[in-house]
Amino acid sequence: MTTSDFAKRYGPWALIAGASAEIGAEFAQQLAELGINLVLVARCRERMEELARQLESTHGIQVMSIEADLSQPDFMSVLEPATRSVDIGLLINNAGFGTAGGFLAHDLEREVAMLHVNCRAPLILSHVYGKRLERRGKGGIIFASSVSAYVAMPFETNYAAYKIYELFLAEALRYELAAVGIDVMALCPGIADTEFHVISGNQAVGAMPVPPLVELALGQ
Repeated sequence: MTTSDFAKRYGPWALIAGASAEIGAEFAQQLAELGINLVLVARCRERMEELARQLESTHGIQVMSIEADLSQPDFMSVLEPATRSVDIGLLINNAGFGTAGGFLAHDLEREVAMLHVNCRAPLILSHVYGKRLERRGKGGIIFASSVSAYVAMPFETNYAAYKIYELFLAEALRYELAAVGIDVMALCPGIADTEFHVISGNQAVGAMPVPPLVELALGQ
């Protein structure tokens, strides 16, 4: 697909949830190179605003940064009014985190927060913005799932279960929404070179670089 064709189908704006670092930031970089304006959503305003300045200066696109905590029940009260007049053609459900170690040793509140970020948030975002894509008659949704979705993962128990949810949601929506012009995919990498492993308390052995993953997702 040419840059022009991509922008016509998935532009003029893309919304990236979990946009402040690694995979989300790389999606932002590559989409900016394709001339797509961006809505960046994450908790870290400083990182987003620095990224926004760089992308606007380098690529001449528009970037909107929205600070939102997707673990909170009311996050759409911030996101919806800010994007009401923005013509979003591509949604990237990239927000997520994990924990490593014995399930019963984990803090329950953190596990529930992970449920909200990894499952509840992409469900809500896909429903709200999916309706807008349906009205447009074209667009796309990308879920950042994981190879962990294909096998039970002791000591990453809850994380792997969440990734199954994202994978199955993406696969079923791909079938449902194809008829209304919406492309849906799940990106299921193995170990990637991100800070995810620092946050989860795990080790990244043989991690793959992020840029080729994003290139694959965007069909570049």
